[in-house]
Amino acid sequence: MTLWGGRFEESPAELLWRFTVDDSDRRLLADDIEGSLAHTAMLADVGILSADDAAAIASGLGTVLVEARSGEFAWSDGDEDVHSAVERRLGELIGSAAGKLHTGRSRNDQICLDLRLYLCRAADERSVQIGDLVRVLMGLAEEVGDTVVASYTHVQQAQAVPLAHHLLAYAWMLLRDRDRFQDAQVRIDVSPLGAGASAGSRLPLDPANSAARLGFSSVFANSMDAVGSRDFVAEYAFCCAQTMVTLSRLAEELVLWASDEFGWATFGDAFTTGSSAMPQKKNPDIAELARGKSATVIGDLTALMTLQKGLPLTYNRDLQEDKRAVFHADDTVSLALAALGGMMESAVFHPPEPSSMVTALDLAEILVNRGVPFREAHEVVGGVVAGLAGSGRALSEATAEELAAAHPQLSGSDLEALTPTASVAARVTAGGGSMESVAAQLGALRDALGD
Repeated sequence: MTLWGGRFEESPAELLWRFTVDDSDRRLLADDIEGSLAHTAMLADVGILSADDAAAIASGLGTVLVEARSGEFAWSDGDEDVHSAVERRLGELIGSAAGKLHTGRSRNDQICLDLRLYLCRAADERSVQIGDLVRVLMGLAEEVGDTVVASYTHVQQAQAVPLAHHLLAYAWMLLRDRDRFQDAQVRIDVSPLGAGASAGSRLPLDPANSAARLGFSSVFANSMDAVGSRDFVAEYAFCCAQTMVTLSRLAEELVLWASDEFGWATFGDAFTTGSSAMPQKKNPDIAELARGKSATVIGDLTALMTLQKGLPLTYNRDLQEDKRAVFHADDTVSLALAALGGMMESAVFHPPEPSSMVTALDLAEILVNRGVPFREAHEVVGGVVAGLAGSGRALSEATAEELAAAHPQLSGSDLEALTPTASVAARVTAGGGSMESVAAQLGALRDALGD
């Protein structure tokens, strides 16, 4: 059924139906019913519906809600959308009184309501999932203990850091992703019910009443904005896209770490795949797909931004396309968080010791602490490194004589500082790559998660 038709003498063409009907809103079924229950109660409170009609509608909607939650709701090929499906089923249950449900309401404010209810709930679910992945990373950080690896800039070994520090970098990124979902909820958590088609109603509706019944924190201030804007959908999609970018960066590292060239980690058989041709292969496909799927979620965000850019107020049918994009983005990030979390939990870390060249900055800072200008210290150590590299030696293989020849402020005792472990132990910057910092970060992350 449709919720319109009085103006028309012909039935919709089959081609129009195929082009305009989109069943992606069916996942909003329970939200639509909850909104209808609140709307019905509000109509009764303000005297628009009689007590008998309100009771009949509420009873029928209760039955439809049970069917929706149990998966027994029967869709019809003639259902134009979720709203018409609910009203059609309600009519089957209670008869003509079902026609009073739509009083004071439009599909325009109704779909905005359903989306806001859905996205508020989804934001809570993603926040929980992100917190779970942060805990996985924290657990791994504790598990690897004082293991030291190289940090990288330009994909070249840079400085020595605890592996735990590297893992916790992603924990902090993800925590900001969680914060974005929670912050977006503030703008999603606004009831549009009562805005109607575009300008409200001459009926004595009480938007605050229905908003309170649905648990919204606030009510729309402008009816045209309420039904014609989808920035809240795009913002949610941005939260999904940014989270996927974080996961993609983590995934890229997992792919590298699983390679023979890096050899940092091995992942469980249950979270890797094989090759149809090469028996030796053990592929980190979850990570590769997370990296690839980030592109599709970025595409969803781009679609939602482009969808809005040329629309006059208020509602236009273009906005029907928002649901498919945001649902895909939400589904993708939800599954990616779960899959990468499982893959990470299966990880066994065994990174090789980094090159002692990662202590070059330490040697320069030793000179700085002895009064040598940093630019001069940098030049001196660069010369030492160049000489050693030319003879195929690491920095730890320098001799006391070579250090003393490079600068009078250097001596053989400084050789003790030229190991990755010593570099980490000497680190004093708050938040830097030291074991003290790792311990402090773990404490701060537990506080942020409420653990």
